[in-house]
Amino acid sequence: MKPFMDQDFLLKTETAKRLFHEYSEKLPLIDYHCHISPKEIYENRRYKNIAEVWLGGRNDDGTYFGDHYKWRVMRSNGVPEESVTGGEDPYKKFLAFAEALEMAIGNPMYHWCHLELKKYFGITTPLTTSTAKEIWDRTSEMLQNDEKLTVRGIIEQSSVKYIGTTDDPVDDLSWHEKIKADDSIKFMVCPSFRPDKAININKAGFTDYIGKLAKSVGKESLDSVKEILAALDERVDYFKAHGCRATDHGIDYVPFVKGTEEEVEAIYQKALKGEALTKEEIDKYQTAVLLHLGRKYAKENFVMEIHYSCTRNVNERMFKLEGSDTGFDMIAKSSCGDELAMFLSELDKTNELPKTIIFSLDHNDFNLIGTCMGAFQSEEIPSKIQMGAAWWFLDTKDGMEEQMRSLGNLGLLGNFVGMLTDSRSFLSYTRHDYFRRIMCNLIGKWVEDGEYPDNEESLKKIVEGISYYNAERYFGIK
Repeated sequence: MKPFMDQDFLLKTETAKRLFHEYSEKLPLIDYHCHISPKEIYENRRYKNIAEVWLGGRNDDGTYFGDHYKWRVMRSNGVPEESVTGGEDPYKKFLAFAEALEMAIGNPMYHWCHLELKKYFGITTPLTTSTAKEIWDRTSEMLQNDEKLTVRGIIEQSSVKYIGTTDDPVDDLSWHEKIKADDSIKFMVCPSFRPDKAININKAGFTDYIGKLAKSVGKESLDSVKEILAALDERVDYFKAHGCRATDHGIDYVPFVKGTEEEVEAIYQKALKGEALTKEEIDKYQTAVLLHLGRKYAKENFVMEIHYSCTRNVNERMFKLEGSDTGFDMIAKSSCGDELAMFLSELDKTNELPKTIIFSLDHNDFNLIGTCMGAFQSEEIPSKIQMGAAWWFLDTKDGMEEQMRSLGNLGLLGNFVGMLTDSRSFLSYTRHDYFRRIMCNLIGKWVEDGEYPDNEESLKKIVEGISYYNAERYFGIK
């Protein structure tokens, strides 16, 4: 029997062990998409205890911070909401989580938590209700006193070279400015442009948001689609001046219904009046804005990230109580493959297709994405169009292996830009370690099965590329 989570965790062959320990393990990290706070990086936040860093709580403005992955684990164990996102005593919250985690055999959360305990706290004892108090005391003492466990300390000891945060176009990016001006911060922190609220014409709060977008460019209002597009262009320029390299679009599905300028303008005016829109009208507006932004991204050499196939806030009762991003989302079945291809083709017609990473929350889309992206590659950069890493609910051992097998079958796995945390937790950098082990194990198996030669030069190039160098090249990180 193998010991639990030793140095060769998840590495089942000698080749896998060699690839990981010699080529992947020690490379720095590029976390090109996450949801951590630049404010907390600048202020070098120190957490009081493991419950705060893992399970979070409410910010001063009433919004949550914390990890909704863990909240779902707790709810699945029947934990009352007061101990999940409520005001329960932090140790009692942690104890409830420990009890739930003990039941999480087969869940990547079990591995993630123990990788974090091992890397940052030197704890190799499995977390159970019996060991919870000992682990609580040790982690609390270290979080409160160890300089390596402030936010910046965690980032530095994780060897993170680049962090791409997720930022709204109306954000003034003041925390990014402060980070850049602080010479003591040695890693890169850059904003990523996420204009979802300007695109989601069908979602609540759209007109209020357009008012905020107007103020961000010094206007009282944006009275036409042309003015919205100009405002978004101005904010893209502002983000570029602050080091932005990437954008992100969290959309339900990829739309593609072309409308005339007059049609799209009429749709926008209906929305301003609060009138209901048809699906076709929504798609026409969103298509027009996405195409405009895609062209702008190509001009500015931004990477366009597209995340789709998620149905959000499906529990209406809990959404009303807790709000969004609190763990009540699910995988959607989207049939937008043709629309995705038409969207990319429309941009490609005029050589205005930016570097693009396509993520779907439905694993059934992996092969679709793999075949679609193969139709739009170019000489600009190896694998200009990328299949995104296994994302969110697919961020599992099985999901990662399936995504890499699909990419290997239909594209060039050796050009893959690799892993990202997509996380709100500063301890989540061990997910890169998790991914790298799974990747090396998969490649090692192919080699030992005689499906790829045991050529050290080639294997080194592939493993180091997926671990680090492909993303460095793709995002232009120096």
